[in-house]
Amino acid sequence: MAMVGTTIFSHILPVIFGIFSIILIISGALDEDQPKLGLGIALFIIACVFPYIVLSVLV
Repeated sequence: MAMVGTTIFSHILPVIFGIFSIILIISGALDEDQPKLGLGIALFIIACVFPYIVLSVLV
């Protein structure tokens, strides 16, 4: 049976990371700020992979 805190790692944190990453990607693309754009892309990838890594350890 899954633990109680898995909802946080599967539904809440990836959405928060995803929202911030999209803001950084848009801001970095419009301002032509390469570090901000790269950080946004990296954060988006982390948001996509994060649930699989954490939940495989927890469950």
